[in-house]
Amino acid sequence: MKTVWKSWVILAVMAVLPLLSGCVAVLAGAAGAGTVAWVEGRLDGTLDKSFPKVEKAADRAITDLQFVKISEKKDALNAILIVRTAEDKKIEIKVIRVGDTTTKVQIRVGVFGDEGQSLAILDRIKANL
Repeated sequence: MKTVWKSWVILAVMAVLPLLSGCVAVLAGAAGAGTVAWVEGRLDGTLDKSFPKVEKAADRAITDLQFVKISEKKDALNAILIVRTAEDKKIEIKVIRVGDTTTKVQIRVGVFGDEGQSLAILDRIKANL
């Protein structure tokens, strides 16, 4: 009987573990307003604006926040902006075209991520739209 009980406990734990892996937290979301999620140290946001507008807003946000731009790679579908803060933290901002009026923004601050700074950067991007 004890062996059957232990087997059930192990099976239950094994079934629950995949649900606990990764770190996903939805921070905000509403139809038409875009969504924001914190995923494994990276902030993912979806904005209901065109790729060129969001890319320009991200570039202005970098200037507004007085970050030093290290590199910039762009094409018609993606932009990757690498910047550094005054504390020499690396920030990677990816702007990805999803559709004509939908753009995804991914922000990672440092190696492990900084949710507060990432949200501040996204807020500045939104303010520049």
